[in-house]
This record gives sequence, structure tokens and C-alpha cells, in this order.
Amino acid sequence: MHPMFIPHVPVRLALAVGAAEHRLHQYFPRLVRVLTRSSPARAAPFEELQRIESDPAFRALFRAELSACIVQSAEAALTELRQAIRPDSEERAA
Repeated sequence: MHPMFIPHVPVRLALAVGAAEHRLHQYFPRLVRVLTRSSPARAAPFEELQRIESDPAFRALFRAELSACIVQSAEAALTELRQAIRPDSEERAA
């Protein structure tokens, strides 16, 4: 057996499998579709996005909660920034 032959076997096998797969897709598209795994069920975040897009009441509630969260986060960042600039400002206010 020639030593150069061994590395080429997996490559040729992969090419043959790829060609067979292509022929299956070409001649039996329904069979391939049935045999391949179906996509997983939609994740919960996507369902929530669909609900936000389709339900006006839920959209309003979501926007209100999002705005409150953004304001709260901005206030916390502002407080942290003020503490970084003047760490003793709370002592002066008291």
C-alpha cells in the first residue's frame, strides 16, 4: 500500500458523500425534507416579540416598563458618575 493513498481516502469519501447528498436533494426533495431534522420550536423571546408587534396593549405595557428600566439605569449611572467625580458630595449634603 502506498503511503500517499491513505490521506486521500477520507477526502474522496467526503466528496462522494457530498455528491450523493446533492443527488438526493436534486431527485428526492420531499424525502430529504422529511428525513432532515425540523427546526426547533420558536424560543420564548421570539414569541414575546410577536406579541409586542401584534398586541397594542402589551406593546404599551412593554414600552412603559422599558422606559422605566432605562430611566432607572440612567439614574444609577448618573449617581455612580457623581460619586466618582466628587466622592465626598454626600457628606457635604448631610
